[in-house]
Amino acid sequence: MSEETAKFSPSLTTLLSKLPQVPHVAGTEPERGVLDLFRIAIAQVIVDGIPSLTVEQVYAGVDFGKKGNDFTVALPRFKLKGKPDAFAKQVLEKFQPNEWIESAVSEGIFLHFQVRTNTLNRLVLNQIHDLTYNTASKEPEYGINTSGKGKKVVIEYSAPNIAKSFHVGHLRSTIIGAFLVNLYKACGWEVVSINYLGDWGTQFGLIAVGFEKYGSKEELEKDAIKHLFDVYVKINKDAETDPNVKVEAAKFFKRMEDGDESALSNWRVWRELSIKKYAEEYDRLNVHFDEYLGESLVGKEWQDKAIDRLNEMNLIEDHDGMKLVNLEQWNMGKAVLRKKDGTSIYLTRDIGGAIERYEKYKFDKMVYVVSAQQDLHLAQFFKILKLMEFPWADKLEHINYGLVTGMSTRKGTVVFLNEIIKEATSVIYEKMSENAEKLAQIEDPQYVAQEVGISGIKIQDMSAKRINNYAFNWQRMLSFEGDTGPYLQYQHARLSSIERKNPELLPLPSPEEINTDLLTEPAAREIIFHLATYPGVVRNSMEKSEPSTIVHFAFKLTHAISSAWEYVLVKGEPDLEKARARMFMFLRARDVLAAAMRLLTIRPLERM
Repeated sequence: MSEETAKFSPSLTTLLSKLPQVPHVAGTEPERGVLDLFRIAIAQVIVDGIPSLTVEQVYAGVDFGKKGNDFTVALPRFKLKGKPDAFAKQVLEKFQPNEWIESAVSEGIFLHFQVRTNTLNRLVLNQIHDLTYNTASKEPEYGINTSGKGKKVVIEYSAPNIAKSFHVGHLRSTIIGAFLVNLYKACGWEVVSINYLGDWGTQFGLIAVGFEKYGSKEELEKDAIKHLFDVYVKINKDAETDPNVKVEAAKFFKRMEDGDESALSNWRVWRELSIKKYAEEYDRLNVHFDEYLGESLVGKEWQDKAIDRLNEMNLIEDHDGMKLVNLEQWNMGKAVLRKKDGTSIYLTRDIGGAIERYEKYKFDKMVYVVSAQQDLHLAQFFKILKLMEFPWADKLEHINYGLVTGMSTRKGTVVFLNEIIKEATSVIYEKMSENAEKLAQIEDPQYVAQEVGISGIKIQDMSAKRINNYAFNWQRMLSFEGDTGPYLQYQHARLSSIERKNPELLPLPSPEEINTDLLTEPAAREIIFHLATYPGVVRNSMEKSEPSTIVHFAFKLTHAISSAWEYVLVKGEPDLEKARARMFMFLRARDVLAAAMRLLTIRPLERM
């Protein structure tokens, strides 16, 4: 609790001492947000009228209100002996407006409460300012909490195949996974982010055979991923007419599995050059990994032990040389663990990899961000680890997501991610060029256009619930109107321009000297109340691993801001104190919008 907050409200300490512990939320004011304090104040009002209840009991039942009410409490949930409307009358008879609660009314079995606007304004705006600019970490902290303090999570996401360009098929895992990394960090977890590359398997035998025929060291140095993909396409075409190509590829991969150095030397170069290229792509997306792992790095020891242990449990079946694990009694079919030639398959490597990760990280949770198409594979994988009786097997979580349909260039060509970004940047730059005067004020318009384009791609992906499929739509994605990434960037830049457009109001006084009581307009109250919901929104998003929760918050905030521009003026307001209070509010709205955008891995822009 800040010194300013304590000075403003002597009774705050008393309220905080009654703050109940609830799941996923630590018990300090900055983590819980100002609205939780109002909930406690409402709970106290009800307990004053119904002494048989406790603050902790009532707090859990204080919900956001509807139809113009800040909060609502449904009395039947407390299972009181008597008529709820009689208890409501009891509460209202005792109620006296105070610095926290302005009014209380009953509607049958419901009690509705309005919080005091002056208290709301000051506490919310000052808290945002303090937790954005006056933190021990020197980083913005509004909305973060320590619910995961002392816990470690490993998050595996993206996982493209080396020697192939970053295909749009991996985009959803990358966008959602990077968001989850930020979200877990915001909730106090220690996070290890892993990119588990597809860098092993028969396809590398195929590339090796193709490289002998079509490879060029010069082209490899220029762009390893592009060249290796070209080789892969050519050798695949050869394999369509010559069955011997795949036979040779399988033999080559067997040599790799057996550790034949002559078969591994080129592969190591391809892997290293591919990772270097991928890191550039990820940096452009504002995505960063702690480790680049891969199927190739999984040791054979635990792969073999897995088969031995499942054999002992009579769950392994030999089918024409293949090793299968029978999961039919759990409605999961039969899963292949080893091919006829003795080489491993990705399920075997997943099992070995999970064991090695637990040994290394001793995680409290491990999250796999993989499409819903792989639900069965993940279910089989998790079940096998449980059957092997690893005590940590129930700490694995599959975060799945739906498919993107129609993701192509505007000409209809199915493409790689860099082509999508390039085209999005081009479209945004064209739109920006329509206003030559504004374009001239931007230091690096090409960079800005790229960031706006990437914002469009990401927000279109995260707007709907992650499990839903969605259709890729160029026009909607890159529009500056409606709920889009460019619109969020525009609103952030617009809020950032307030200081540039009103230099006569600067520097603003310290927060305690700004008279937030002057923010009396309903539009201002709506903005501030919505800003106050952000810490709770982060907690809700964490409970469901759902990026759309944050996206919807950001859009609702920008809609409230947009509605206020016309009525809550800064420029041209003759009352200097009022103009400064309004600027203070809009700047805090900018801070919270920026926090939400950063959580979504979007870089907020100051100008565009």
